[in-house]
This record gives sequence, C-alpha cells and structure tokens, in this order.
Amino acid sequence: MTKEKLTSSRKMDHLRICSQTDIETGSTLFDDVHLVHCALPECDMDAIDLSVEFLGKRLASPLFIAAMTGGHPDTAEVNRVLASAAEHYKLGIGVGSQRAALEKPELADSFAIVRETAPHAFVCGNLGAVQLVEHGTEWAERAVEMIDADALCIHLNFLQEAIQPEGDHSAVGCLDAVRQLCKDVKFPVIVKETGNGISREVAARLWDAGVSAIDTGGMGGTSWAKIEGIRANERGAAGDKALRELGDSLLTWGVPTAVSVFEVAGTGTGPVIATGGLRSGLDIAKGIALGATLGGMALPLLSPALCGEEETCRAIDAVHYQLRAAMFLTGSPNVSALQHARTYITGTLREMIGQQPNMRMS
Repeated sequence: MTKEKLTSSRKMDHLRICSQTDIETGSTLFDDVHLVHCALPECDMDAIDLSVEFLGKRLASPLFIAAMTGGHPDTAEVNRVLASAAEHYKLGIGVGSQRAALEKPELADSFAIVRETAPHAFVCGNLGAVQLVEHGTEWAERAVEMIDADALCIHLNFLQEAIQPEGDHSAVGCLDAVRQLCKDVKFPVIVKETGNGISREVAARLWDAGVSAIDTGGMGGTSWAKIEGIRANERGAAGDKALRELGDSLLTWGVPTAVSVFEVAGTGTGPVIATGGLRSGLDIAKGIALGATLGGMALPLLSPALCGEEETCRAIDAVHYQLRAAMFLTGSPNVSALQHARTYITGTLREMIGQQPNMRMS
C-alpha cells in the first residue's frame, strides 16, 4: 500500500473505531471543579448571551466542533453534516488532519465540503507538526487554501505516532517550524494536542513562538493510545504485540484536560480552547471558568453526525441548554461573566495544580 493510500485508509479506521468502540480513558478532572451556586442569579435564563469573541470573529456560542475527520471519500458526509450545524448555529469548526488530501489532492473534496456547506462559519484547517517540519509554509498555505480556512491548527500527536507502526518518531524542529510559520503567514496559527494535554511549560514556549491560540486536547476523553492499540490488535501481526502493549501502558498518559486548561490559561494572553473529554454544556462552563474561551467537542457529536442533521442539532441544543443553565445558576448573563465565576477546586485537581498565582480555590 502506498503512503497516500495508507494515510487515507487510516482515517477510515479511526472513524470506524471511534463510532463503534469505547475509546475513552482516564479522567478530565472536571468532576473536581465545582461552580459556586448563586441563589440570587439576577438574570433571565432565556436572555443569557452565549456569544463570544474568538480571534476577531463573533461566534454565537463557545461550543467548538472539534476536528474529527476527512481524507477519505466516505468521510465527506460526516463533515457536511457537522458543517451544516456550524453554519446554522454560527459555531467554530475544525477539520481532521489534511495530510491525506495534501498527499493525494483528489481527496480534497472531503475537506472542502466544510466551507462549501458553511460559508460563514469560523473554519480551522489542520496540519501535523511533523508535516509542517517536512513541508514548511507551502503545505500550511495549501491546507488553508483548500478549505478557505480562517485559521490553521497545527496538531501535536506524538503519543499516537509512538504507537503507530507507520508513525513519525522524530519531533525535532517542530517548535522552530511553528515559530517560522507564525512569522510567515497572516492567518492565525493555533496549536492543539490530540488527547494528552499541553503543560504550562510547553504553552509558554508556544506563546513565545507567536501562536494565536492554544487548544489543550487534554487527557480524559478519546484515547489515541487505545485507538491505535485496537488497530494493532486488528492487524494481529506478531510484530504488533509490542505496540499493543505500549498502547495499554499509556492509556492514562498525559495532562488531564482541567489541569491543562488551568495551566495554559495562566501562561499567556491568547485564547484557549478546552478540548479533551468535554461531554456536556456543564463541562464547557467549567472550562470557561478555568480560563478557556471555547469548549471543543468531537466524540459526543460523531454518533449524531453519522445519524444526520436532525440528531446533530438535537445534540447541540442539549449542550446549549446545559451551558445556559450553568450560566444562569452562577449568575452569569454572558460568557465574560462566566469567565469570572467562582469555583471550588477539590480532589486530584487541587493536588495537581496546587497553590498557583491564578488559582481560584475555596
């Protein structure tokens, strides 16, 4: 199988496994975040303003449809359904890694359908850090042009790469490549993890490199260690045994999402997207109270998207209702007020973040 066919085939493996198998591990630690109840909210729940400013664009809600798929003809319909929802609700949306279409241009339609369906949405392209090192600004610009993106996400997925038999094992030069990209292009550059979180040390280096926003992609939701372990098990080759065992040993490796949001938000002035295991509007509210601007969801919207637009809208409506209720019960008439809502931090999260300068504990 050629490299291009392998990349495209892997995309379908990932989509199939995510839609049919329990692939979540670890804890986001959002259960340790308790929004302080306001018995006198002094606002109208039905009039609460969910809109938020993100990288110069006003979005109708902090719900971000996180990167899921693309790169195989059979993924186009999922992207169309998600893009239709993004357009209808005026949300931000990300596409999956565009590597397959950059290697094989005839696959570009599975990504381009997002902009075609959502002409007014905030759309984020997606390119791996390794591909950025290998191909530089040219591929980044092609990825943005492919979908007329408003921003480009550079994804960091080195745990996944370590487990894939076809994975890229060198991360040398990634930070310099990101720094150069930020200097070369006019569109915003977002750096995102894919399930293992970003620490304060890495966040500080990324802000210094000039990134416009950081997407935490924390531990506690979709586990690429588990997904790649399943793929290795399906192949069944003797040579994959070590990879299966490695995947099993790394199931809970990473920075939990709540910790990552707290640490990243405390290191810079740019917006933070809380992703990694967010499963409700309450999780989004907690992420915003910890310092995020947006809360991204992928897996909770995948099954609805596979069922069609009606189910997707129903899922998004439920998330918005939960978020609106959380804002009402904290006395937050808008997202800005929610960002200053008081929290109680308990348990493991309290132990991990400790007494830090931007701490709001009681």
